[in-house]
Amino acid sequence: QLEESGGELVQTGGSLRLSCVASGPGLPLSSYIIGWFRQAPGKELEFVAGISRNGGRTYYANSVKGRFTISRSDAESTVYLHMNTLKPDDTAAYYCAASTQGLVHDTPSTYDWWGPGTQVTVSS
Repeated sequence: QLEESGGELVQTGGSLRLSCVASGPGLPLSSYIIGWFRQAPGKELEFVAGISRNGGRTYYANSVKGRFTISRSDAESTVYLHMNTLKPDDTAAYYCAASTQGLVHDTPSTYDWWGPGTQVTVSS
């Protein structure tokens, strides 16, 4: 199972760190590619960032490149999304997802397990 945390209300320009924790039976988190997605009200699910199994490769949506950083700590079974210089357009429910694919994809259907999400709200 995956579970996100760290979402909250923050002002424009602020920072947040989201966490995605793996728990329960199954393969360790290090066995999976992890992606972060977000969905704003009335909009489609959007890829935000992804990280390879060993953390050596990271991928970002153009809208967050330079502001967000994805990282992983397999010892903690946690993947983080560090978000800086937040904008009102970043307001959304954020989800982490695990994939058994060989490469990071930005397509939600390539991810097998999803967390319930955490809400990020950026006030103007």
